[in-house]
Amino acid sequence: MSGSAAVPAVTPRDARHLRVFVIMLFFFFGGVTSLNDVVIPKLRALFTLSYGEVMLVQSAFFAAYLLISLPAAALVRHIGYMRAAVSGLALMTAGCLLFIPASASALFATFLAALFVLAAGVTVVQVVANPLISLLGAPATVHSRLTFAQAFNSLGTTIFPYIGSLLILRSLDAVDPRSLGARALAAYRVRETHVITRTYLGLAVLLALLAWLAWQRRRALHEAQAAGGGVRGSAARGGAGQAWSLLRQARFGYGALCIFLYVGAEVAIGSLIVNYLMQPSVLGLTPEAAGRHVSFYWGGAMLGRFVSAQLLRVCSPGKVLAGAAAAVLCLLGISSHSLGALSGWSLLAVGLFNSLMFPTIFSLACEGLGPRAAQASGILCVAIVGGALVPLATGHAADLFGLKSALFVPAMCYAGIAGFGLFARRPRSASAPAPS
Repeated sequence: MSGSAAVPAVTPRDARHLRVFVIMLFFFFGGVTSLNDVVIPKLRALFTLSYGEVMLVQSAFFAAYLLISLPAAALVRHIGYMRAAVSGLALMTAGCLLFIPASASALFATFLAALFVLAAGVTVVQVVANPLISLLGAPATVHSRLTFAQAFNSLGTTIFPYIGSLLILRSLDAVDPRSLGARALAAYRVRETHVITRTYLGLAVLLALLAWLAWQRRRALHEAQAAGGGVRGSAARGGAGQAWSLLRQARFGYGALCIFLYVGAEVAIGSLIVNYLMQPSVLGLTPEAAGRHVSFYWGGAMLGRFVSAQLLRVCSPGKVLAGAAAAVLCLLGISSHSLGALSGWSLLAVGLFNSLMFPTIFSLACEGLGPRAAQASGILCVAIVGGALVPLATGHAADLFGLKSALFVPAMCYAGIAGFGLFARRPRSASAPAPS
């Protein structure tokens, strides 16, 4: 390796405190992201949108990863992990507050703008959290530690949709917007979007408190400083061109593609679950009840991450990843070709096998990159833009062929992930030279 690394030094006591803080970051950015699954059926009903149109919610949200990830990685290098975390949390707070003017306008486009700002903050926080939890402990347990942190991400994605369904979806089936005149429809939209706004205002308070706590701990990390005062190393001097050069490494490039595929597939399924379970041929649930069932999808991921954190200590991460992807392919096939409870619960069970995918793909792709971890995290967070594109494709497929047939789109994504698991089943040291 050439140049110095922007790797933080930290005392054991501070490391313990910082691990708790990073776990809180995982909890909140997971929960905020999963609320989209509840907001989507609400906005679809209020603005009488098709599946393809309402998936613009996810496109607006996950487009932030494409535009913000690399600037966020540069921000980490220049001001450090903790100050960057504060910046991301402040941006998330601002995005939540933008729901106030969005509700006042009662326009779908203004909600998309607020979601983009919120997602920009989530992106910064995620670029900080993923490499930081990897650095706060022994390299030998990085797969397990990242999976354990992701379990708290899943705790957030389990709790937030349940609460969000109670707050946001309760009145969804009380009025049919198509039966209202223009003036009554405008008033109805303003009234119903206030429900969304109150939910996000509560989040804004919690996020602002977490940002204040992070600011109080901003000096807990002793990060390498360059003469200009920024947190720098050879990765910082290399700029964006050097960061993108990581994609020329087959293992990292394939891993980045699989982050794209995984996030896209996970988000596409989560976005459609409420409407999927409402179908008479599946469970025939009310919007609120279907929304509460989203917690089973994300709760399965939470349970699976606690279990897989131990499993990955004794089994090849690549083989476990390939097996999980194969299991999801089976579940999607069962759900799309069955009726009633079997169809609904087999789709919800996908969350259990999703549990280990993101952290395992992330850590397999970054294995052996050392001081280029921040650059790699930035690139992989750009790949999260799959959450903007795959759901859009799935939504259009649902409009054309129906919700069950649309599951073919995420199924193709999981097939690619299974291939990566087999490709990366051996440690990098055994399959590729260390990056320079």
